[in-house]
Amino acid sequence: MNFVPDLSVILAFAVATIVLAITPGPDMALQMSRAINYGRSHGFATAAGAMTGILVHTCLVALGISVLIVAAPAAFLVLKVAGALYLLWLAWQAITQGGGLRIAQKAAKAPTVAQSYLTGVGINLLNPKVVLFFMTFLPQFVDRHDPAAGQKLFFLGAEFIVVSIPLAVLTVFAAERLAALLVRSVWVQRALNWSFAAVFTAFAATILFAEAKK
Repeated sequence: MNFVPDLSVILAFAVATIVLAITPGPDMALQMSRAINYGRSHGFATAAGAMTGILVHTCLVALGISVLIVAAPAAFLVLKVAGALYLLWLAWQAITQGGGLRIAQKAAKAPTVAQSYLTGVGINLLNPKVVLFFMTFLPQFVDRHDPAAGQKLFFLGAEFIVVSIPLAVLTVFAAERLAALLVRSVWVQRALNWSFAAVFTAFAATILFAEAKK
């Protein structure tokens, strides 16, 4: 079971995943939009598409980072420090600009469920922020000296999906009420954004402090 991270890492990553999953963003907006405009089946299909995109990101990152650990440990260290700085930037963005949530208007012609799924895949894969996030976030939870680092990255990616699925299901079921709440309540938006910022600041500080001691 070398591929399973320590329980503390699993729990910390789960908390971060929950905060990310409930923070308004393109994936959440699309899921809510499809559920409101075309029904729950489209919301679930869109969520499944987003999870597929996350799986692809996880595989690419895990394979790439594994190679980097073996071939260039110094580059991996630079990536971790750069990732910590990127997390601080995300925290600043959350506080100063907010997450924002825009629900798209209903199209004249309803898409098929398959089209909603593919749209979910596309909005996830083509979002550069998602690519940067997975490239900089997942490596924070592995040790470059760990021979099972690659497998642990896959485990954490799978954990991200498992934790996100029930939250996505709740989002689709509560789409109309949740959309109204996020759009109208400034307090809720601020609470989510500050939570988002706090989690990433904590992770960034942990990484920068740990690397400074080495």
